[in-house]
Amino acid sequence: MRSIWKGAISFGLVTIPVKLYSATEQKDVAFHQVHREDGGRIKYKRVCTADGQEVSYSDIAKGFELPSGDMVVLTDEDFADLPLTTSRRIDVLQFSPAEQIDPIYFAKSYYLEPEAQGAKPYVLLRDALERSGQVAVVKVALRQRESLATLRVRDGVFVLETMLWPDEVRTAEFPFLDEDIDVRPQELKMAESLIETMVADFDPGEYKDTYREALQATIEAKIAGKEVVAPEAPAEEAPAVDLMAALRASVEAAKKEREGRAPARRADGGKAAGKGAGKAAKKADTSAEEEEKAPRKRGARRSA
Repeated sequence: MRSIWKGAISFGLVTIPVKLYSATEQKDVAFHQVHREDGGRIKYKRVCTADGQEVSYSDIAKGFELPSGDMVVLTDEDFADLPLTTSRRIDVLQFSPAEQIDPIYFAKSYYLEPEAQGAKPYVLLRDALERSGQVAVVKVALRQRESLATLRVRDGVFVLETMLWPDEVRTAEFPFLDEDIDVRPQELKMAESLIETMVADFDPGEYKDTYREALQATIEAKIAGKEVVAPEAPAEEAPAVDLMAALRASVEAAKKEREGRAPARRADGGKAAGKGAGKAAKKADTSAEEEEKAPRKRGARRSA
């Protein structure tokens, strides 16, 4: 890995020099835009709309457009004069429980490696933070943009997770939130049973990007001059008409899938979970049937 930023964690009067690395990478298949007929690469020119002239990269500045359509041009000197106090510092502002921070705020993750002279205070803060069960709320500037962020420990290394500002998170305003949608108790119990049936420890290694694998296979087949065979797409299911029936079928399907995976899991955890889920499903089904029959019984008594 190559470091993309150097600075220091500022914790009270303690300064810890660190290097910053991208902690994640996207495994997308990269494509170029090409001419369909001969495969030639497509190139774009930077052209000024005012005079039609091609502009070199060194002559390009940032512009802010006003409502009137006029443009305010900002130069590198303008940005250099801005009071960006955290340009080379990660300022620790406070410590908070991780569960108080909504994951919707998180933007990107980075690893922090200590410089040689900062190894001891780095390990000291790391161990103290890990023992506290808290995360550090910090402020940092990366690529001329100041952000809130958190510091937490993962595999013995500080992870810096930049955050969005509160006004960058959109409010969920949807019509159905104002509607009075009736959910029957038996439907809720059956949905809870389905959730319980599908509970399992999260192992990211169990999942893979099947689309990227299929795309890579298509490219390799083209290189080898073989016939491209598209994988079968799963049939799209129509929305369920009878919600209770769909939930019951889902519970049964989840139980069968869990039983099929049981040998690969630990004998105690898998089987116990399967039995528990089965009992929960039967209990929810029985409760649902009793609640459905209850109105009929009451109606029969009135008739008598």
